[in-house]
Amino acid sequence: MKLAEKTRSNEEQVRAYYETLFRAWGRQHWWPARTRFEVIVGAYLTQNTAWTNVERALRSLRASGLLTLEGIRRVPLPQLEALIRSAGYFRQKARRLKTFVSYLDEHYGGSLNQMFAQSTERLREELLALNGVGPETADSILLYAGNHPVFVVDAYTRRVLDRHGILAEKAGYEEIRAVLERALAPLASDVSFPSEGSKSISATIVPGTSHPPSSMSIAKRSPLVQIYNEMHGLIVGVGKNYCVKSKARCEACPLKPYLP
Repeated sequence: MKLAEKTRSNEEQVRAYYETLFRAWGRQHWWPARTRFEVIVGAYLTQNTAWTNVERALRSLRASGLLTLEGIRRVPLPQLEALIRSAGYFRQKARRLKTFVSYLDEHYGGSLNQMFAQSTERLREELLALNGVGPETADSILLYAGNHPVFVVDAYTRRVLDRHGILAEKAGYEEIRAVLERALAPLASDVSFPSEGSKSISATIVPGTSHPPSSMSIAKRSPLVQIYNEMHGLIVGVGKNYCVKSKARCEACPLKPYLP
């Protein structure tokens, strides 16, 4: 009984985090991209590197007219490696992008529509079977490119939950994902929780990781997918600006009232 009560308390706390952060920072417009395929490419490129490095690689691909399925399909591997060099591990990532396009061609005739029409469970298993695709990459593709209702767990999520006494930082990926999804799912039908941006609670507060609106960030989604989308972006904002790895900056963090 005590464990169940603690679990409910943790889930209520996560919901309060969403409400507090969203009212402070509003929509984060994540994932910043023009197309679904650009989201997929970004999900591969962002592995083990900063997003600023990914943006440089994406600009290089776009400037070369290769930020498309056909572009990645036809570009020679050495040229692709050179174009995405700024993203780090460029040889591995170039091969993995080629592998994804081959998978899409072989299983779905090169159609993202057909691929994303599969059930979340089936498609997640297929993505995880691809070389270089772990849970975070698979879930990023599912959520941000395919509008499938899965929560993306990253290092920021682990750190915030650990420091707030909800889950240990070393907890399993699926355990953390399950807790976040259970906690946030009720918000999809709760009209009292915000779904659009609002004024900041402080004129000096750091605005999370907000990006300018893009074709993908303003795409129509189900309420649940939108909540998972926003919560992930908001947690990244906490992790990058306040709950940093070296030393937490709790005094100015909107989540300070919830610290144990």
